[in-house]
Amino acid sequence: MNANPEVVICGAGAAGLALAIELARRGIGFRLLEQRDTPFQGSRGKGIQPRSQEIFEDMGILDQLFAAGGPYPVSRTYHADGSTTDNEPKVPGPATPGEPYGTPLMVPQFLTEDVLRKRLAELGARVEFSHALSGFEQDADGVSLRIDTPSGEQRLRTRYLIGADGGRSFVRQSLNIDFPGRALQVRAVVADIPLDGLTRDAWHRFNEDDMQRQIALCPLLGTSLFQLQAPVPLDGDVDISLEGLNSLIQQRTGRGDVIAQSVSWVSLYQMSARLAERYRRGNVLLVGDAAHIHPPTGGQGLNTSVQDAYNLGWKLAAVLNGASAALLDSYEEERRPIARSMLELSMKLLANAKRGDNARGREVQQLDLQYQASSLSLQQSTPQRRIKPGDRAPDALLGGAGGQVKRLFELFRGTHWTLLGYEADRAAAPARAGLEVHVIGRHGDLADKDQEFADTFGLQPGEWLLVRPDGYVAAVVEAACIDALIAHFDAIHAGG
Repeated sequence: MNANPEVVICGAGAAGLALAIELARRGIGFRLLEQRDTPFQGSRGKGIQPRSQEIFEDMGILDQLFAAGGPYPVSRTYHADGSTTDNEPKVPGPATPGEPYGTPLMVPQFLTEDVLRKRLAELGARVEFSHALSGFEQDADGVSLRIDTPSGEQRLRTRYLIGADGGRSFVRQSLNIDFPGRALQVRAVVADIPLDGLTRDAWHRFNEDDMQRQIALCPLLGTSLFQLQAPVPLDGDVDISLEGLNSLIQQRTGRGDVIAQSVSWVSLYQMSARLAERYRRGNVLLVGDAAHIHPPTGGQGLNTSVQDAYNLGWKLAAVLNGASAALLDSYEEERRPIARSMLELSMKLLANAKRGDNARGREVQQLDLQYQASSLSLQQSTPQRRIKPGDRAPDALLGGAGGQVKRLFELFRGTHWTLLGYEADRAAAPARAGLEVHVIGRHGDLADKDQEFADTFGLQPGEWLLVRPDGYVAAVVEAACIDALIAHFDAIHAGG
């Protein structure tokens, strides 16, 4: 245990775990504190969107997540006359070489977090359960913390404190950061239950067009459980005992054979949409639900939280390794507008769901999120290109100089930056620590298989493209401007 780590993360949900993995991959000393005595055991977030799948591939856990879960089942709607209609999950488009994951993956949140914890253990770190942050004070050089532990109060000093402690974040409240937004006048119960009477081949939906009588029962892949979701009245007591849930199920399905055997986890909550006024105050930053809360429609929350951590992790590590602390300002600059858009999307989808419309489009996949307006995206007056600074860098199939097939994502995998030249002069790009350089095309170490790279990125011979550690493009330049690109990298990576 590091008594005075460089980073302390408060909260070991998906966001805290993802951030811990990103720091561990980079050799940064940290502690990950969780006030719970044991891991969270609910399925609150169960959808892993295509962009998050790409991130989990980079972290080295995507295969484990596919093994833990699986594709979404058909949606089976029950009608008043006793008939049913099955609808296959609507896929905005098939997987392609540039977008290798085309559909969401269903993994209950507790299994996702279990996979994350195991990856963290492989990297030599762990969660400290029963450790609650009780207070902190910061100054220009860091943060002094007080932590309640099973063996008494512990005091420690850290350079940065990260609040990953959920919608009621103690860290955010201690910083007096406003959390404006509104309640959405929807109250719901969600529960994980072993269930008799329904098949596991479908997501069973009853009374979809009636918010007073809706109920959905979805088999949780990788488990023997179903997730129950049902809106309930805004006021008054709701019985969420086993008996109460069975009464709710039978009233809304109209079937006496659909019976819950026990309750693995249950939550009664009021939906809200809120966004923190700011994500950073001094040496303290917020990630995940501590910075934004939302209705669950569209499966955006866990994904947005993990992507917060993926964005922040490499920046924290760069600053702790000598980059300018101003780099951390780009975290809020880039991620807060994403969260605002996510809240708007979730509320739109909630309004649709109230009318029985559960259709999902490409916007939920999060593949089109971009940072074009970011200060980290090098802006130059160059010709319009298919891929712009701030865009997600697509995957592509390439050929190694020795004839083997490679994916572009294989080149990105890891903690480094990547510089790609298309039929460019390798000698024009000077070597830099933390920067891997590849030339694609004639005289390069990689071949452009079937012109896929050129068609996907729209580059011209001699041009260069710089990709950040989180898979977003930082710069695209002509051959004559390679010095500007390298200077941009130096300014970010080394604080130059």
